[in-house]
Amino acid sequence: MIHPPGLDGARFGEASDGDPRTDDEAVARFARHGAPTAIAFPHQVHGATVQLATTAGAAGDADALITTTADLGVAVATADCVPVIIEGPGFAAVVHAGWRGIVGGVMAATVEAIGSMGLTPRQAAVGPAIGPCCYQVGAEVLDRLAGHVATTTWGAPSVDLPAAATMALGDLPVWRSERCTFTDHRLNSHRRDRTARRQVAVAWCRSGP
Repeated sequence: MIHPPGLDGARFGEASDGDPRTDDEAVARFARHGAPTAIAFPHQVHGATVQLATTAGAAGDADALITTTADLGVAVATADCVPVIIEGPGFAAVVHAGWRGIVGGVMAATVEAIGSMGLTPRQAAVGPAIGPCCYQVGAEVLDRLAGHVATTTWGAPSVDLPAAATMALGDLPVWRSERCTFTDHRLNSHRRDRTARRQVAVAWCRSGP
C-alpha cells in the first residue's frame, strides 16, 4: 500500500492489496490503512467523463469521480494507466488517465468540474503507471502526445504518460510515484502479463476537523 506524503485521504494499492470492487478482504485491507469501507467505483471507458459520487457502489460510466461526502471513498482501477488523486478542503477526486483519456482532456475536465462546484484543489498525487522506459507506442499515440515523446530502454519510441498527467495539473503541488508497473512485479501490468487484475487507488475526504 502506498501512502502519498501529505495526502491523508489517498492510498494507491499494490497487486497484493487486492481489488475492493470484488474482494471483501481487500476492502478490509484498505480499511486497515485508513480508507473507508464504503467505496464508489466508475465503469471506466477511457474517456473524459467526470461523475459526482454520493453513495457506494457502481457510479456509472466515467473515468473520474469526485466526492464531497465524508468517509465515502472514490476509486479507480489501473494496470498501466495513470491513477491520479486530487484533494482539497471538503472533497476528494480520483482519475483514471490512460493515453486516450489524457488526450481527450480527462484531467482538465476533472479540475474544471471541481472548480464548478466551488471547490479548490490543494494538492494531488500521481500513482504508479507504466513509465516511458517501457511504454512503446505507435504513430497514433506519438502524434497526439508529441510533447511527451521518449524512448524505451530498448530504443523504441514511447511516451511519458505520468508526465503528461502531471503537466495537466498545472501549478498544483503534485507528489509523483516513480514506480513503473511494467518493471515492478509488485504491481499489475496488463502490457507485461496480459492480466485482468488491477491495483486500485482510493481517495476520500474525512469527517470532522
